[in-house]
Amino acid sequence: MQKSLVITGAALGFLVLGAIGLTLVQKGTIMAQRSQSRLHAPEFPPGLQWLNTDAPLTMAGLRGKVVLLDFWTYCCINCMHVLPELKALEKKYPDALVVIGVHSAKFVNERDTDNIRQAILRYDIEHPVVNDREFRIWHSYTVRAWPTLVLIDPSGYIVGGVSGEGHVDVLDHAIGEIVQSARTKGDLDETPRRWRREKEQTPPNALAFPGKVLADEASGRLFIADSNHNRIVIADLQGTVLDIAGSGQEGQEDGPFAQASLNHPQGMALDGSSLYVADTENHVIRRLDLQRRVVETILGTGQQARQFNVAGVGRAVAINSPWDVVIVGRRLYIAMAGFHQIWAVDLDTMEAAPFAGSGREDIVDGQRLEAAMAQPSGLATDGNTLYVADSETSSIRAVDLGVIGTVKTIVGEGLFEFGDRDGSGLQVRLQHPLGLAWHGDRLYLADTYNHKIKTVFPTRKTVQTYLGSGRPGYKDGMRPEFYEPGGLSIAGGKLYIADTNNHAIRVADLQTGEVTTLRLTGLAMPTAMAGFEGAAWLDGEVITLPVQPLTAGIEGQLVVQIELPAGYKLNPAAPVSYEVRVQGEGMHVPGDGRSHSVHALDVPLMIPFRTLPGAHRATLEVALTFYWCREDNTGLCMIQSTRWQVPIETVEADGQQQITLSTAARLQDVAAPSLLPTMPFEYKKKSVR
Repeated sequence: MQKSLVITGAALGFLVLGAIGLTLVQKGTIMAQRSQSRLHAPEFPPGLQWLNTDAPLTMAGLRGKVVLLDFWTYCCINCMHVLPELKALEKKYPDALVVIGVHSAKFVNERDTDNIRQAILRYDIEHPVVNDREFRIWHSYTVRAWPTLVLIDPSGYIVGGVSGEGHVDVLDHAIGEIVQSARTKGDLDETPRRWRREKEQTPPNALAFPGKVLADEASGRLFIADSNHNRIVIADLQGTVLDIAGSGQEGQEDGPFAQASLNHPQGMALDGSSLYVADTENHVIRRLDLQRRVVETILGTGQQARQFNVAGVGRAVAINSPWDVVIVGRRLYIAMAGFHQIWAVDLDTMEAAPFAGSGREDIVDGQRLEAAMAQPSGLATDGNTLYVADSETSSIRAVDLGVIGTVKTIVGEGLFEFGDRDGSGLQVRLQHPLGLAWHGDRLYLADTYNHKIKTVFPTRKTVQTYLGSGRPGYKDGMRPEFYEPGGLSIAGGKLYIADTNNHAIRVADLQTGEVTTLRLTGLAMPTAMAGFEGAAWLDGEVITLPVQPLTAGIEGQLVVQIELPAGYKLNPAAPVSYEVRVQGEGMHVPGDGRSHSVHALDVPLMIPFRTLPGAHRATLEVALTFYWCREDNTGLCMIQSTRWQVPIETVEADGQQQITLSTAARLQDVAAPSLLPTMPFEYKKKSVR
């Protein structure tokens, strides 16, 4: 949410760089003037929850470093745009600069430390982050907008600040001057600092924060935006993986599926053998030729657009954080989250232009290009109306696709009107919805920060909860739980849900309401991602053990132990599934080749087997799937799968009667952090202009 920032002279001396002899001129939202006084940076209050570091930081302990505070909230598209700018500065000044994210939440859901942890993982943030849930740091620095960046010199004095995005050159110049001056004076500490990052403590998954999903009943295919693995997974509707587009590396390379690269893709739209993809962080639209298995860029320069309402053709026009796409006729409509607009592309001429929204971040109805939206992030259509999940206003908007169209609000009131309340009209409250799907006479809605799926009846302007408890969690069945679901699609009477923070695709039967987790068969981590530091468990990997000698002609036992890191437990509401197969001769296991499910209380698994007399060789294959959760009931749960291959040989003497398999070697010791107690805090409305 880019908004103007005014820091008064009494507070921070405006945007001061006078301490090192610099004066900034006005540039966009940046204002500066010389100051005769120097202000110490306020110290961080004690007792706050810190992430991406093994201990709380202090301003006193950072003396000698250049410090850049990033005041952000993880819903905000402008805050997301700042992150690559910060990465560039951290890379240029690796030992002199310390960036600290000060997370001051807009939405109630964003105040939770574990939810911030998920955002850190999703955005690949590597610098320390503090949860400023009560706005204590925010107020001490008199911040007024997201994002705001405050620069502090090695002596602990405030140098200046900027609000909004796109200021990396100004910050780079200022930091360079500070570093040079401090180095000359001998005040600069260039001792390398290494932070204990959250991703080093988190087991990876075969899916990583899937953002959107597209189910196509006609072809029987399911398309999954595996966003943090930078790829599109193509499966059948039962979960068997058919193809993968994207190497797993972040990038913009076109070409064959295995070589092409994407950057956190989101929404998808299918037109025959062409799949259109909102390649969000590349700021482009990609087209996947599903027959030729080739990826090509069709819209966008690959650089984030900085000017509003600049139409163009194909790759010559710059766009800004496309988040979702839908096709009506020969038009591709784009939820352009970074511009707070809906754009339309003629697929025959590739002419692209704003279709709805003025670019002003607000909730204003009226003629299409005069209306205002705020970070539109989900689209659905009945062919005549385009429905929009307008995330920052927690609203659902309807855009008339006629020649003289209008934008109308179905439910929602403003940038700071949010909550979790069903009903009709103005009484309805949502919290940062991201996904929509049209079916029959209704919309299905991913009410993301409420961890729910809801139904919306546009003609009656009513909303009711369909699935979800309102708490983050991972539970199948008739009382399911989700964790910030972001995308929806419908095929064959089933609602497919991109359950983003659970790294899973969930499936709801529209007749019964029962929810299951889709098991993706044949999916592994991308090669490009599998070797990152901290990886401990590759979902679906095969673990091969040495040859196990078993005594011939005896009754034996296979023991499968699930040993979890400290602070975690098996989910008692979810089954533990396993399958045992024997390839070869000499060993018999009851139920060989069949899938079995047991209760978590029945772990460790005790599976009997019998060996035949004589000398034989065989291979025992064991597949195991289980759900494990944090013990502090914060709702963080994960699904893990693995397989063992155990070569065996039967011997007449000195053999063993038991084989023990354990997950201990595959799971890291992930410490469960304590949580701050819930504190009453009423968010005060702020001016948005």
